[in-house]
Amino acid sequence: MTGDGWLGQPAALAGWVFHPAVFPWVSLAVGLCIGSFLNVVIHRLPKMMERAWRAECAELAGQEPAAQEPYNLVVPRSRCPSCGKGIAAFRNIPVLSFVLLRGRCSNCKAWIGLKYPLVELLAGIGAAYAAWRFGPTLAALGAALFIWFTIALAFIDQETGFLPDDLTLPLVWVGLILNLKGTFTPLPDAVVGAAAGYLFLWSVNAAFKLLRGVDGMGYGDFKLTAAVGAFLGWKALPLVILLSSVVGLVFGTLQMFSARRGWDWKFRFHFGPYLAIAGIVAMLWGAWLKQQFPALGFYL
Repeated sequence: MTGDGWLGQPAALAGWVFHPAVFPWVSLAVGLCIGSFLNVVIHRLPKMMERAWRAECAELAGQEPAAQEPYNLVVPRSRCPSCGKGIAAFRNIPVLSFVLLRGRCSNCKAWIGLKYPLVELLAGIGAAYAAWRFGPTLAALGAALFIWFTIALAFIDQETGFLPDDLTLPLVWVGLILNLKGTFTPLPDAVVGAAAGYLFLWSVNAAFKLLRGVDGMGYGDFKLTAAVGAFLGWKALPLVILLSSVVGLVFGTLQMFSARRGWDWKFRFHFGPYLAIAGIVAMLWGAWLKQQFPALGFYL
C-alpha cells in the first residue's frame, strides 16, 4: 500500500468521527467512560486528601507517618466497597454493567447505589450535548471538560463539604487557556471574570464573618466561582449567582418540606453544586435565556 493510502485512513476516520451525525454519539461513549473515571475521583480524592493531611500532621508533630499501601486514582483496582472483591473489567462497563447486575455486586449482592450510573450518565449526556451544541470545535471540548470537572466537584462537595484545590485551580487555568483565542469570551473578560468571581464571594463571606464571627462558606466556593468566571467571563457572573441562588432556594424549600413531613432526606447540598448547575446552565443556555427572557438582559 502506498504512503498516501496509509495517510488517507486517519483522515477518513477523523472525517467520520467528526461528522455532525456521528460526533455527539462518539462524545456520548467517551463521556460515559470519563464518567466511570469520575466515580473513582469522587470516591478516592477525599480519602487521598485525608491521608495527606494525616501525614502532614504527623510530620508537624515530629512523628513518623504511618506506613500505608499505595492509594491514588490508579491503584488499587476498583473493588466492591462492601466485600472488597476486585471488579473485573468486563463488569465495569459504564451504565450497562449496573443494569445487567441489577445494581448489585456480583459477589456479595450488596446494593451498589444509583450514584455511580448517575455520574456516568451525566458525564455522557453532558459531553454529547456539548458536541451537538458546539460541533467539532474547541468549545465542545472546553464545555465537556467544564461539565466533567463540575460533576466531580458537585458530588464531592455534596458528600464531604470540600471543593478540592486539585480540581478547582486546574479548572481556572483551563478556562483561561481556552479563552486565549476567545473560545467562550475574550481573554480580558476571562481574567477579570476569574478575579471578580473569587472576590465577590470572598467579600460576601468577609461581611458575614464580620457580622456573625464565623465563615458563611468555604474558600473552595470562591475558587469554583473564579473558574466559572475564567470560562464565561465577568458578564456571566450575575446570571450564575442569580441561578445558583434560585437552585439553592428550590432545594432548600424541598429540604424544609421534607423535614416537616418527617422524611429523612439525606441528600444535603452545599453551595458548590448550586454553582456547578448554574455554571453549566449559563454556558449551554445563557444565550437562549437572554432571548426568551429579555428582562434578564442585565444578568447576561
